[in-house]
Amino acid sequence: MRDLKYLKYFEDLLQQANNALVEQAKADGKVCVAYTCENVPEPLLNLDRAVSIRLSAPNTGSLDIATYYMTNLLCEPSRALLERAIEGGFNFADCVITPDGCTMMNRAVENMELLKTMGKDNPNFFHEYMEIAFKNTDNDVNLAVLQCRNHILTPLHEKYGIDISDEAIRKSVENHNRICRLIRELGEFRKEAKPRITGYEFHVFCLATYLCPKYLVEDKLRETIEEVRNREPDDKPWRARVLLVGSEVDDSGLIKLIEEQGAFVCCDRFCFGSFPGRTEIVLNEEEDALTQVCRHYIQNCQCPRMMSMDKVYGRKQYVADLAKEYGADGVIYQQVKFCDPWAYERTLGSAMLQNDFGYPVLSVDRPYNVSSSVGQMRTRVQAFVESIEIKSIQKGGRV
Repeated sequence: MRDLKYLKYFEDLLQQANNALVEQAKADGKVCVAYTCENVPEPLLNLDRAVSIRLSAPNTGSLDIATYYMTNLLCEPSRALLERAIEGGFNFADCVITPDGCTMMNRAVENMELLKTMGKDNPNFFHEYMEIAFKNTDNDVNLAVLQCRNHILTPLHEKYGIDISDEAIRKSVENHNRICRLIRELGEFRKEAKPRITGYEFHVFCLATYLCPKYLVEDKLRETIEEVRNREPDDKPWRARVLLVGSEVDDSGLIKLIEEQGAFVCCDRFCFGSFPGRTEIVLNEEEDALTQVCRHYIQNCQCPRMMSMDKVYGRKQYVADLAKEYGADGVIYQQVKFCDPWAYERTLGSAMLQNDFGYPVLSVDRPYNVSSSVGQMRTRVQAFVESIEIKSIQKGGRV
């Protein structure tokens, strides 16, 4: 297929956390709110002149310094973020907000604060730590409202004069929903028998909405959708269609590696993906916007830290429903090394998707930077694709 106009542009942006669009936002007078987890409600980080930037550490190499301050038993993403912070890669941030989604990421941010890796020349700089829910009840919604008010809204208003009114929250939700609609519309092309966009290309554009100021990518997303709509797909069929599930994927190289083995990544159910992260937030006029935003994040959360049984089994049904909707032939469950929540989820999910829903499943743990383990990952994916093809032949399907 013909190369997309903005693909190389976004690929280059994603090579560093402090990219050109972040620098432009700073020049525009924006307050850059750094955060570390999908459980933090994005619209509350994009109020008024604030813009959210989710922290990532592309092209991670050695983790020696971070491992010294933490341990080699903590997940690689948490150590990679600390390593990058120590290197000065997050100096654009005006504050850092992190929830207790997992103790490993909390430990990383605590070390960032103790080592004063950011905000040295900014007297208004602050770190905030949020307690978040484990279940989907009214009490959990009330907790989320309290935490968001105390650890997001109040400090942003007191330190930077950010408008935190109900009207401002509703406007931010509208802006957030526009991005969600654009990403989901772009992702719909993956349902086609001959897709006009690859999973890798889609992920690059989706990832940019997390790592770049949204107001600076919206016009390019609209143009890309029209470009894809008029694009001629390749005639060569993919060997298999797979749904990628699991912990955070902020390394598009993983998806490129999978697709180089002939497996089209037709859907993304992972942190930094469009499911559930790019789900529109529907507000009514009767209730305050903050409560509704918090309820949306708790009800739609697919993070394995949510431990009520309806959530535990609901997450597997959610994956099965996506696999059916997007025509997946198999499911790849992945986790970054030493990620405890996803280690348990991957074990249970892999068994249930295979035994209860009948999908072939590849279950893998992987390094944060996939380029450090290309050969092993390539071999695993190749074998998985071949097994899907064999099962298809046995069932009288395509050759």
